[in-house]
Amino acid sequence: MPVISVLLFGGGRMLFGFITSGYVYKSIIDTLSQDIIPIKERYDIAMAYLIVLAISLLVAIIMPRWSEYTYFRFLSRAGKDIYDFCYKHLMNHSYSFFANNFTGGLVTRIKRFNQSFNTMNDVTLNTFLQLTVAIVLAIVSMYFQSKLLSLYFLAWCILYFIIVVIFSKQKIKLDLKAAEADSKITGFLSDSITNVLNVKVFSAFKKEFLSFQADTDEQRLRRMKSFTHYVIRITFQSLLMISFHSFILYTMINLWKDNIISVGIFVMVYIYLIAIFDRIWDLSHAINRFMEALTDAKEMTEILDKPIAIKDPQNPEEVKIKAGEIIFDNVSFEYIEDREVFERFNLKIKAGEKVGLVGHSGSGKSTFTKMLLRFADVKEGSITIDGQDITKITQDDLRSQISYVPQDPILFHRSIAENIGYAKQDANREDIIESAKKAHAHEFISNFQQGYDTLVGERGIKLSGGERQRIAIARAMLKNSPIIILDEATSSLDSMSESYIQDAFSELMKNKTAVVIAHRLSTVQKMDRIIILEKGCIVEEGTHKELLKQNGVYASLWNQQTCGFGE
Repeated sequence: MPVISVLLFGGGRMLFGFITSGYVYKSIIDTLSQDIIPIKERYDIAMAYLIVLAISLLVAIIMPRWSEYTYFRFLSRAGKDIYDFCYKHLMNHSYSFFANNFTGGLVTRIKRFNQSFNTMNDVTLNTFLQLTVAIVLAIVSMYFQSKLLSLYFLAWCILYFIIVVIFSKQKIKLDLKAAEADSKITGFLSDSITNVLNVKVFSAFKKEFLSFQADTDEQRLRRMKSFTHYVIRITFQSLLMISFHSFILYTMINLWKDNIISVGIFVMVYIYLIAIFDRIWDLSHAINRFMEALTDAKEMTEILDKPIAIKDPQNPEEVKIKAGEIIFDNVSFEYIEDREVFERFNLKIKAGEKVGLVGHSGSGKSTFTKMLLRFADVKEGSITIDGQDITKITQDDLRSQISYVPQDPILFHRSIAENIGYAKQDANREDIIESAKKAHAHEFISNFQQGYDTLVGERGIKLSGGERQRIAIARAMLKNSPIIILDEATSSLDSMSESYIQDAFSELMKNKTAVVIAHRLSTVQKMDRIIILEKGCIVEEGTHKELLKQNGVYASLWNQQTCGFGE
């Protein structure tokens, strides 16, 4: 629709405002220069042409308005669709994708992609397309006055276009490197600002600043190379335009001398020439904008082209998870090829059973939860819940049946009520407050001046680690799913708070399947079964008392934490 609108109304503006005006000027000059016609008659004819010119210019002013309305309506809709599409595609990527990319870099890429679309549309429709229409109309009009001049002009336009394309291809490579350097700076800024506490605590500002200076210096050098190439191209194009300008004037003067063209034709061609040259000069800048937009869009295009690692089935089954029996059947998993974390791993967690996962760092505890939540897919084997393979249902359906509290909960920069209520779309204020009370979060929330309407800051920075943890626990309680995963969920709590939370957990986990990952063994002491993982294998399992009697890995860990007390 925008292309058709530009062709119809933009082309109409060119015809009435550009071609017609040149032809009218030619006719007026030729009429006034014909001495054989009486002055009064020449005057009347010139006035008639002047009226035609006025009408043509008026039409040329009115016609583009509808084209502009259609164009901007298209841009507003397209901008929304692009943001929606990019967000949806981005969020379909696996958790590991986000772990391997800077948040700030991803946000910048989406914004650049949208801006690039606007820029390329503007250049294509309002510059390339309209310039093409103007050149075609000018050449056709000139052809009926002087075939030779029209052919010269056509040949020069083709030559000019070829040279511009050659220069532009070279500049794309330079712009890509400049865009990469710019994205690197954005990523560095995002990472450094997010970790500002570490920068200050470790007195690392000078180190960070030196690294930042190196990145900005690299960006400066790459941008200078790109700009230098741009200056060389503009200089060459200017020489090309001046040369043709001089050549065409020389040719027209000689054609006039030989009485092949009239003064009116001379003026008409020159008007077309100046107008086209102005547009072609703008073309150089437009091409530069187009190439920069193209390189800016390339980074997001690479993400859009990147395959989705974790996909939903094309024909998903209806979710049948109710009781929460979990079975790992001969599961093998690897992050890096030929380096398996789990190999033929088998585990059955009964419906309603409370299981603690314990092990040293790297033993596979976090990977276990990633596989269960389908943040990562197994290499071989299967994971079933209530007999249903988790790969046969959608990821949203799977995760809707699991309440997950991570070790370091990240909150939205929204109110406390919104963060807790995020677990349940139809949650009312009473539900939110009740869950907060169970998580022992109501006490500190009530102390805030705005209570549950308090904004928590980016990533929940306005709250302490323990407060963020209790908000996350309240959110999990509100979700009330048949399966609960607590990944170091009490790690940021003091002993008194942990005692309160343990009581709440006991109530929460009634008639539910629970998987509790903990380094602090007091968290899993009352579990129905405790599993000790080492390098993706179960080395011990049993109740707290049974494992202490075995005097193995668990007993050793317990003694390290309690000095032997509490058996």
